[in-house]
Amino acid sequence: MSVVFDCSDPASRSAGRNAAVGAARGGRLVVLPTDTVYGIGCDAFDSEAVASLLEAKGRGRDMPVPVVVGSWSTIDGLVRSVSVQARELTQAFWPGGLSIVVEQAPSLAWDLGDVEGTVMLRMPLHPVAIEVLREVGPMALSSANISGRPPATTVAEAQEQLGDSVSVYLDGGPAAKAVPSTIVDLSGDVPRILREGAISAAEIGEVLDMDPADLVAR
Repeated sequence: MSVVFDCSDPASRSAGRNAAVGAARGGRLVVLPTDTVYGIGCDAFDSEAVASLLEAKGRGRDMPVPVVVGSWSTIDGLVRSVSVQARELTQAFWPGGLSIVVEQAPSLAWDLGDVEGTVMLRMPLHPVAIEVLREVGPMALSSANISGRPPATTVAEAQEQLGDSVSVYLDGGPAAKAVPSTIVDLSGDVPRILREGAISAAEIGEVLDMDPADLVAR
């Protein structure tokens, strides 16, 4: 049975954080508020939990799960190498609505789906999510919705879609931006924006010193 914690109340927020951390460490699913939309997550290194996450969303392995982190330095152990462009973008927009696709470190013992050597990373701008991430470590986190349905922007919307497949719901209020993150692919020779969301192509182009039109994926 699921439990919902109101994170606007300090005591409930503390209890919710502890419950979410315990659930994630125990291989169960949690729903977290982020600065974009609500996310459903688990320990990124627990392959059975990741499989449960994909099942809860009705999503196949062909759509691998992104990973969220609680600090800038965490990515150093997750990627093959941190490029200058990756460092510039994360310094400019993390924590925030930017996801980057990079080559993952080959030694990582995780199974996020059919990643083909890459991983999508983000650091969300939400204190509740950061608190949980700093306890659990990297978490596989996808939008809290059934695949094909709108992403949840409130905990009630997430609960309506995902029900008891999630052990702990942390209610951080309505999502601040209610739009998905912008995804920038840095795994190739030239950066490409795969999805424009919370951060504009113009903002990305300014940091990378590139024409925004050249960043749009073709």
